[in-house]
Amino acid sequence: MPEDARISSISPRADAASDRHDVLIVGGGLVGASLAIALERAGVGAALVEATPPGAMPAVFDQRNLSFAEATVHALTALGVLQKLHAPAGPIREIHVSRAGDFGRVRLAASDYGREAFGQVVVARDFGEALEARLSELPALVRQRPARFIGFDGIEDGWRVVRLANADGEYRVRARLVVGADGSDSAIRASLGIDAEFHDYAQTLFIARLRTARPPDGRAFERLTDNGPTALLPRGDRHYGLVHGVAAADAAAVAALDDSAFLARVQRIFGWRAGRLLGVGPRSRHPARRVVAGRVIDARAVLVGNAAQSLHPIGAQGFNLGLRDALTLAECIAGAGDPGAPELLEHYAARRREDRERTLAFSDGLARITANPAALLRPLRSLGLLAIDRDSSLQAMLAGGAMGYRGDVPALCRGGAT
Repeated sequence: MPEDARISSISPRADAASDRHDVLIVGGGLVGASLAIALERAGVGAALVEATPPGAMPAVFDQRNLSFAEATVHALTALGVLQKLHAPAGPIREIHVSRAGDFGRVRLAASDYGREAFGQVVVARDFGEALEARLSELPALVRQRPARFIGFDGIEDGWRVVRLANADGEYRVRARLVVGADGSDSAIRASLGIDAEFHDYAQTLFIARLRTARPPDGRAFERLTDNGPTALLPRGDRHYGLVHGVAAADAAAVAALDDSAFLARVQRIFGWRAGRLLGVGPRSRHPARRVVAGRVIDARAVLVGNAAQSLHPIGAQGFNLGLRDALTLAECIAGAGDPGAPELLEHYAARRREDRERTLAFSDGLARITANPAALLRPLRSLGLLAIDRDSSLQAMLAGGAMGYRGDVPALCRGGAT
């Protein structure tokens, strides 16, 4: 039996042409959906494999608070996503960083750099709804949902053969390029045999919405402790988004606290910088861990977002880094005859190297050194905070990273129209 006929015969899709795609994106979360939109804008045909059925939202689109760097705001505006938000975003006009038990603090103001804001805070669910609204407008996008990735059946005549499954059973599709955007526990990464480095920070992060006596005024706070960061992010709904890090061994006890006791705990650790804490919404908790793929490309395959690297959320770098993965990949593919050509993927990996390595080093180093309780580190950290607060060049370096400008920055992140 000819190969095309055999593939068509085991697929529940009757149209054989629909089983061939220039780019197949596995994972419809934050980065995968953004990549699909960027590819459509670049005139590249793509298919998006999503685990959730129409009308449902991936679990990642919950009440988490996403801190979008300025570069991310530029890009998502150019892609027509932020215009779809129903709830207002919260601008981050100032950043205030301190550590419990250490002297000194760092204060950054966007106005010092000629900016209105360093970025914006958006609730993940609102962002998910905006992405869905934008995806529904893409005429060329093929959405396979609900469907899940099963494995690979090799490469044939320049096509990577992918096994998927839906309610009707298992089927195969072909793609010039397969993009793994399927999260930290990436099945794509595992099927490609790409090793990953794992590190457990032994911290649990509680996420919630906080109501305070003084509504947010554009200041974002990060209070560092031995057990991780406690951050307050200014949302657009007159609440703060809370990220509260605790030792993993204490997570169950903290989860059992009633709202009053939980607020008292956060107030005690955080202090009165944002005023009195009055109320807290539903809490969710997430482990803090680092997952870094040994490489991000393989034959006719590439990893982006959390499949390539998952960061400690300190400094709010994760999604911003993943979006730059997606936008750079879309730039590399735009106008290319073969989106999975080896030289194209090597070029992509080279473009992403500096941003990826610097951001990983910053996030991991900050998470480890700020949570280290060693007495000898306290004066060194204090001196570091004082030095940064007084040195404009150090502040500018931090501000540039906070706004998403590291390494080879995609054009859309720079506010470009291309």
